[in-house]
Amino acid sequence: MGFIAKESGGNFKPVPPGAYVARCYQVIDLGTQTSDGQYGKKAEHKVRLSWELFGEDDDGQPLTVSYDGKTMPMTVSKSYTVSLHEKASLRKDLVAWRGRNFSEEEAKAFDVSKLLGAYALINVTNSVGNNGKTYANVAGLSPLPKPLQATKPAGVHALVQFDLDKPDMAVFEALPTWLQDQIKAAPEWSRKPMPEPALAGDMDDDIPF
Repeated sequence: MGFIAKESGGNFKPVPPGAYVARCYQVIDLGTQTSDGQYGKKAEHKVRLSWELFGEDDDGQPLTVSYDGKTMPMTVSKSYTVSLHEKASLRKDLVAWRGRNFSEEEAKAFDVSKLLGAYALINVTNSVGNNGKTYANVAGLSPLPKPLQATKPAGVHALVQFDLDKPDMAVFEALPTWLQDQIKAAPEWSRKPMPEPALAGDMDDDIPF
């Protein structure tokens, strides 16, 4: 399964720094991605999580953008290696998000697609890239406080998942071109099976997943 974690571009308006109520609306299987760092080339299975954000910035302006004539919540994303090793970034963020650690059994195989529809309190920071542009970064996740759980806003973005083991090509074609190209670069793309519809359900528990 492409979403099983095991122990072992362009002009845009960046999200301002702050802590916001967030809902995970997108889980995208990127397949095996190769990076070239200071220790040489490394091939790792990656997944991209995206959250829609609710609230206001420091000036009292809502965290929204205009898209195709619609007012939509701003979004932020982060890519992870699909691993629940104790030192993996995915595990660290999920433990903070859940508010508790994974049991030994849970760490053997966790379905990342369960994150779809789950709410969190997300901490966003900004950084400036070499191109001079400001980028929003997911700096931390935590469970949604109980007082906010009863009043959490309804989701706006449709829940979207793409799994290279069960590719829904309608979902793929709706992704940005740069993200399609990233997925196509993965070796799993050339050996993907016949597509099947992707299903996604909402979550409504104290522990988000």
